[in-house]
Amino acid sequence: MFISFEGIDGSGKSTQARLLAEALRAEGREVVLTREPGGSAGAEDIRRLLVEGPPDRWSPETELLLFTAARRDHLERLIRPALDRGAWVVTDRFADSTRVYQGAARGAEQARLSELVESLHRLVIGVEPDRTLVIDLDPAEALARATGRAEAQATAEAEDRYESMGLGFQQRLRAGFRDLARRHPTRVRLIDGSGDASTVAARVREALTAP
Repeated sequence: MFISFEGIDGSGKSTQARLLAEALRAEGREVVLTREPGGSAGAEDIRRLLVEGPPDRWSPETELLLFTAARRDHLERLIRPALDRGAWVVTDRFADSTRVYQGAARGAEQARLSELVESLHRLVIGVEPDRTLVIDLDPAEALARATGRAEAQATAEAEDRYESMGLGFQQRLRAGFRDLARRHPTRVRLIDGSGDASTVAARVREALTAP
């Protein structure tokens, strides 16, 4: 299977992706755990351009093109080869993040940007995960987690560009992910992200096996 984890910054999706990968490996499966932006050498180079720096570093259009370029390299060099040899792929973010961050959370330009996101995805990527698990958490709690994480890094290269866009942006992101789950109920499952990591992991496994 090709499984993606999604959610706002600080929701715990990275932890849940890791826990699921570990559980699947313990069952004897080959699992490739990866992330976006990144996952391949070229995509990791692009990642630094996207997650570091001031909030207004890129226009939404330029940002979208960078994400799509990184995703294409990731798909070609890591995801497709792993799936072709029968491995499971668990990724921390995929195309749905672009749909929400660049398409659904950019205010007055939302309709035009959403159309551009879908056009580029169809032309350049053309792949959806078998199951997408959205870790849903209150934006204020998630932002506090993410901000604390960025402060702990304590470097000029902290990956806090999106966190610095503020609580209002995180609230729009949460609404976007919830809408995505509503529109694609077969593929996208909303997971309550409250509670400790093992409790959330149990919810993830239940959602993964549910029809």
